[in-house]
Amino acid sequence: MDKSDVTLERMRTFVRVAERGSLSAVAREFGVGQSTVTRHLRELEEAVGVPLLSRTTRRVTMTDEGSRYYASSVHVLRLVEQAVDEARGTRGAPAGTVRLSCTAAFGVMHVSRLIFAFQDRYPDVGVDLSLTDERVDLVREGVDIALRLGPLADSSIKLRALGQSRRLLVAAPGYLAVRGIPAVPQDLSGHEGIRMSNVAGSEILTLQGQSGEPYSVPFGGRFRVDHGLATREALVAGRGIAPAHQWLVDDLLATGRLTAILPDYSLSAVPLSMLIVPERAGVARVRLLVDFLSEQIGLIPGIEKPGAKPENQHRHGANSLARTQ
Repeated sequence: MDKSDVTLERMRTFVRVAERGSLSAVAREFGVGQSTVTRHLRELEEAVGVPLLSRTTRRVTMTDEGSRYYASSVHVLRLVEQAVDEARGTRGAPAGTVRLSCTAAFGVMHVSRLIFAFQDRYPDVGVDLSLTDERVDLVREGVDIALRLGPLADSSIKLRALGQSRRLLVAAPGYLAVRGIPAVPQDLSGHEGIRMSNVAGSEILTLQGQSGEPYSVPFGGRFRVDHGLATREALVAGRGIAPAHQWLVDDLLATGRLTAILPDYSLSAVPLSMLIVPERAGVARVRLLVDFLSEQIGLIPGIEKPGAKPENQHRHGANSLARTQ
């Protein structure tokens, strides 16, 4: 083989294997057999003339030559994709697929509908939506954009702050009729708490009074869960009290199925961020989805845009939402 056998298909296969460290994972991603992935890698190495990958029974890693070739390959593939976008005139008619990762409950309740609206505007753009609360490696998993709740560690990934997600304490009216309505934070210690098992420190609940004074109280209960939608179901079923993002329960508050409690105390808001793989930020369809989501997410109940003045919480009948930061 010679250099003419260095095809974009073989180069793309090499890049994804280098990023994911697994031939089988890339085969599933591309929808081909693992033998096809193996053949692409063998043919590319023969064309280049040096070994690019080192294979063991558990892992595939890059050789020194492979690391240098990977950096150049990523650059070449990015230029090719941008050239195709420009040739198609994708500013007006973008095409291709964007891979989006999103916090699970937020994705189900709000982001999926935003994607539908985006695709109505840009019908030739496909979106692969992955719902997970895990902090996945975006490059390794082939993700272009990720939406994440909570503080983020320093990263080489490009970050765009979308705002703060307000939280409040809620429970079902039936539960409160039996167990009583807490009047002060200390009353929570006598109630059933619905806790998120994947949130550190959930056994202590910290609220802030109107004058800024903090109140930290024990928060326990018999039901712990690692998914926001299960928390929502437990609340409706009257299983206890939970701190909930407003976007998770706003409709239930509006219809009276849930009630906000301790309105004179607030829970800290949670940062909502968008992560963008730098090498993908210049691709037209990715850029369009980034801008669309950035604009639309700020319209979701309980999401306070960066730099915006805190809004007064709206009221649902006689039950006011807790004031939040």
